[in-house]
Amino acid sequence: MDIKRVKDSIYWLYYQYLLITCSYVLEPWERSMFHTITVTVFAMVVYTAYVFVPIHVRLAFEFFSQIFGGQPESTVSIVN
Repeated sequence: MDIKRVKDSIYWLYYQYLLITCSYVLEPWERSMFHTITVTVFAMVVYTAYVFVPIHVRLAFEFFSQIFGGQPESTVSIVN
């Protein structure tokens, strides 16, 4: 894939983003503020998913393993 096609496809994706969010009608300073807020919110969502989703998956796994007959951790013996 040559560089021109990659550049054109990235430009096309950015143009689609501008059209979907209707930010192409904003003034440059408004567009800058809009992009800053959008990137900040996206970063917070990714961080929250990275930190809290594994904890909730582990807790859900423990909950459902107790419901469906798994042994509690205190009764599992360690065998060498």
